[in-house]
Amino acid sequence: MTNTLFDGLFHAVDTGKKLADLEDGRTYSYQDALDVSARFANAIIALGVKPGDRVAVQVPKSIEAVMLYLACVRAGAVFLPLNTGYTPNEVDYFLGNACPHLFICDPAKREELAPVAKQNGAKLETLGVWTSEDTSAGTLSNLALKASTQFQNIARAPEDLAAILYTSGTTGRSKGAMLTHANLLSNAQTLVELWRFTSGDVLLHALPIFHTHGLFVALNVVILSRSSMIFVSAFKTDVMLEHLPASTAMMGVPTFYTRLLQDQRFTKELVSHMRLFVSGSAPLLAETHEQFEARTGHRVLERYGMTETNMTTSNPYDGERRAGTVGFPLPGVSLKITDPDTGKELEKGQIGMIEVKGPNVFSGYWKMPEKTAEEFRADGFFITGDLGVLDNENYVQIVGRTKDLIISGGFNIYPKEIELILDELDQIVESAVVGVPHPDFGEAVVGVIVATDPDNFDEAEVLEILKPKISRFKQPKILHVVEELPRNTMGKVQKNSLRDLLKDSFA
Repeated sequence: MTNTLFDGLFHAVDTGKKLADLEDGRTYSYQDALDVSARFANAIIALGVKPGDRVAVQVPKSIEAVMLYLACVRAGAVFLPLNTGYTPNEVDYFLGNACPHLFICDPAKREELAPVAKQNGAKLETLGVWTSEDTSAGTLSNLALKASTQFQNIARAPEDLAAILYTSGTTGRSKGAMLTHANLLSNAQTLVELWRFTSGDVLLHALPIFHTHGLFVALNVVILSRSSMIFVSAFKTDVMLEHLPASTAMMGVPTFYTRLLQDQRFTKELVSHMRLFVSGSAPLLAETHEQFEARTGHRVLERYGMTETNMTTSNPYDGERRAGTVGFPLPGVSLKITDPDTGKELEKGQIGMIEVKGPNVFSGYWKMPEKTAEEFRADGFFITGDLGVLDNENYVQIVGRTKDLIISGGFNIYPKEIELILDELDQIVESAVVGVPHPDFGEAVVGVIVATDPDNFDEAEVLEILKPKISRFKQPKILHVVEELPRNTMGKVQKNSLRDLLKDSFA
């Protein structure tokens, strides 16, 4: 038996081909990827990692983190990347739920995370940037430097787990989406063909690598297509403008495109050689779509996916990339629009629940069989929680989210988690958190609160209290005080009313 994902990605690879150019001047070939991932695989096995064990990782973006991902796949472990913005309190939940054998963190955060690892029974190692053999890049790198570049991949079947990605629910309790080797490989194979990636492509990679878009879409597509990438630590306009002339493709969130458009150096001439711009993780405004085409002559290719399904739909490579839509279901993926209450399939043009089925769809939620059963129909269709509509030409349009999800700068934010923290504060009687339009982030988090003492409520003080309690990208940008929250006859807060009230907050 082979290792489904790794052997699929690296089958008959040209080891001399360049894989990545790095910001610090280093270059990684495909042979380097094989060698370094083997070193890390040997190192984590020496630390006691066995097939099926979870390896939790919270480290800054680096090529070393990519090699660790590949090493986990090769060793048969389950890779569990965590957002670098998560606080120790948030990390504690994930380690407690996933029970990883190994937790790898940034060397700079070892002291604050060591107690969290200890109380959850996880071995703690650190990983930084590996620049030379005489410079430490953390304890895991030190072990890897002494390890062999030879490694016999652990056999893994298509249905074996390759990764767990956590996605929150409206209850505030995060759920671990279990992704198999077949889920990840099949999606990469489809996207390489659909988006026409070849060994001649150079992808400008500025996405984080702790979620599906940057980790599984971008990286797996690059490796499978034998293309290369310019691998930068984060989106910075100057850095993107510097590297675009050497790139043929770019994947980003809408914020990337709005920020590029704000810079007059971003011109049609600068990107005349580019083949493809892809946008996802949040809705791309039709206005941004049109401005981008007017400026560059390129139409952004927008697609739709989620943690549980990888990529599900895409606008066509050839044909109309229709603004305001996410295109068609991917080959091999079935999609239908149903009545949210009955599950009955609706006619085209009717708004309903998006349900999907295919090789890309996850196998369920970690340690949550009841929740898994709730989210799947008897016929195997996954209930996404997103509302959409199919037009007469089968383009899919996302029109709403039944779970009140906020997507800000490409990050998923679930209001209930923030509301629970706000409601614990003495200054607040109750709260509701909503997303409102923001010109840069797509949506911004706004807290609507009923204050204990409205006349003396100090917004700045409360926002300061929130800083150590929750990740920066989840923190409300403003707190809006009201006398009472609007409710319907059943007592449910009417968040649509709040969104309407605050829709021009950042206009």
